[in-house]
Amino acid sequence: MLLFAGCAAPPQLAALQRGWPTEWPDRVRLTTVPFFAQDDHLCGPASLAMVAQAAGSSVTPEELTPQVYLPGRQGALQVEMLAAARRQGLVAYVLAPELSALIEEVAAGHPVLVLQNLSLPISPLWHYAVVVGFDLQQQTLILHSGTTANTVVPLATFEHTWARSGHWAVRVTPPVQLPATAQADTWATSVAALERVDAAAAYTGWHTALQQWPEHRISMLGLGNAAYATGQRERAEQAYDAATRTHPDFADAWNNLAQVRLELGRLQAAHEAASRAVALGGPRRADYLALQHTIEQRLK
Repeated sequence: MLLFAGCAAPPQLAALQRGWPTEWPDRVRLTTVPFFAQDDHLCGPASLAMVAQAAGSSVTPEELTPQVYLPGRQGALQVEMLAAARRQGLVAYVLAPELSALIEEVAAGHPVLVLQNLSLPISPLWHYAVVVGFDLQQQTLILHSGTTANTVVPLATFEHTWARSGHWAVRVTPPVQLPATAQADTWATSVAALERVDAAAAYTGWHTALQQWPEHRISMLGLGNAAYATGQRERAEQAYDAATRTHPDFADAWNNLAQVRLELGRLQAAHEAASRAVALGGPRRADYLALQHTIEQRLK
């Protein structure tokens, strides 16, 4: 791997070398992250099990292997890795493609799953590993990688191999805990993906979002959707009502409020909400009109 890394500092490391953030500690080593030895083909399930267990899951590499390993490719695709994390009720949050974001997560005490190409771009050797520490003075990272725990790798070497994956890195976290670098829209995208497989876990994730960003419109809508999906109609109505009060121009929230009020038997209030959605319009206006018509028929 060192033969392919080159001598010059890669661009992200070079930028950090001009001034390390003063809030970062000089060195971190996460000692509670489990390690599972990985052979060349099963680094995906092993690495995912490490970060999943660090996030509170009990899933093992053996349980994850049939979920992520593709024999034809002799490895695991990123989309399968993200989906498998969600099946454990965890949020798979893809970090910004920046070395600073990766280091900040580890500095906050959280391991990060990364994808590297340990060979040349024209003949890739894809490899998943888990970042569990760093030493800024020595300019090294510590990885659970391959068959060796706590492998020390120069930051420059790591960035060269990591850049070949598009700087792909994931924080796997329980839905009650935001990543250190979390952004509202990216967290919402991650929780919405979780909702497709575990609405109850997503409901917690939306609550977590609204504690940090109380007026984030997608998270307000998401909380209502997750409540609705788990059969909590009253809570769904409360969430949609809060979204429309905070964002009166939010047509989807008005429409969803009308739907849940219809199901709760509050027909007049449902009609009022549906009328607001229709008046606001937008690309789903035909759906709003259909619901309005249904409510009007019920009122008759």
